[in-house]
Amino acid sequence: MTNKKNQSRNADGRTRNWTFILYPESAPTDWKDILQEMHIEVIISPLHNKDTNPDGEIKKAHYHVLLMFPSVKSYQQVLDITKQLNASVPQQARSAKGVVRYMLHLDNPEKYQYEQKDIITFGGADVLNLLKPTATDRYQLINEMRQFVADNNITEFIQLFDYAAEARFDDWFPLLCDNSAYVIGQYIKSNRHRPRKENQED
Repeated sequence: MTNKKNQSRNADGRTRNWTFILYPESAPTDWKDILQEMHIEVIISPLHNKDTNPDGEIKKAHYHVLLMFPSVKSYQQVLDITKQLNASVPQQARSAKGVVRYMLHLDNPEKYQYEQKDIITFGGADVLNLLKPTATDRYQLINEMRQFVADNNITEFIQLFDYAAEARFDDWFPLLCDNSAYVIGQYIKSNRHRPRKENQED
């Protein structure tokens, strides 16, 4: 029965998550207020003003917007919203995580990398949850912290923790708070007691 319901929803073009592109030059001045007053989860990308066409020409500045409804909505229902905003026609978002990662070009290193801190959310949308690092990402970030500790002769956990809070709040800091403090703390402890050879003569 559940499969039949899912098939019916797909056939009807209904889904909970929708995405569209909004051009600030053609949007109403209160477009953010319109989205906020919908009282649903909304995620708005940083302003994409560094994207280029294949010939190198800068694309028209735009935002990527993700709407996450508590229940499924039809294309026409969402189209009524994008018309109010003078935005593009809506597209089904098969993966909310994928859309948010694209907002920053995380999986497209050849494209301009936008900052997570410039994402705007409404309705309690949890960007950090959608951008949780994969296992591969986590190991890479831990290795970056290890290298930072070695390069800067970090000998106390507080030094790294404070730096992460100020300079790497979007990636290092959550890892240190959630699940990587122990291994990094052990590395810092080992670094503290590692013999220094810089001032030793042969």
